[in-house]
Amino acid sequence: MKNVLLPVFYLPPISWFSVFLDAENEVVLEQFESFPKQTYRSRTNIYGANGKLSLIIPINHNGKREIKDIEISYIENWRKIHWKSIKTAYQSSPYFEYYEDKFIKLFDLKEKYLFDFNEKGLEILQQILKTEKAYSLNEEYIKNPLELNFREKFSTKIPSEFEMEEYYQTFSDKLGFLKDLSILDLICNKGPETLTYIKNIKQSY
Repeated sequence: MKNVLLPVFYLPPISWFSVFLDAENEVVLEQFESFPKQTYRSRTNIYGANGKLSLIIPINHNGKREIKDIEISYIENWRKIHWKSIKTAYQSSPYFEYYEDKFIKLFDLKEKYLFDFNEKGLEILQQILKTEKAYSLNEEYIKNPLELNFREKFSTKIPSEFEMEEYYQTFSDKLGFLKDLSILDLICNKGPETLTYIKNIKQSY
């Protein structure tokens, strides 16, 4: 078994799930790190009609820095916007209709904190995937943790290092394959084959 330290993401990319669900990994989720901007902690990438589309959760800038204390802003109705974007992107995919009632539960939530929202999202995704991966939360921030550290492994700015096979995506005929989008993309397009696909990803660690 390997101990791994994972950040908590909003509808995480496929590569994150390949680490999270690896049977060899004992997962600890990071709740004390200083919140880094422009990362998957507050954004997710889906496949829109014009290519990659980033959905970003707005944050309350209240001076707090630890990820567990970061508050979500509800000044704009981003939940409605995000859900509409997801529905528009995937309603013609093979499996969206099958999972729609479970997906929408996430956007009925109104959590105060980003960490809690993301963790509830993970719970819903595990229900969809029919997985029961156990994990723990860390108890303090450690700069150089004993666990395999994935806090900076998943970048929104550079291509994913994880090797994954191409699969059919809703707009791939027009725009080509987009690698390592949100797990939603894989679930909507591969359905029950999602877990098999994840297990076959070549991990870069």
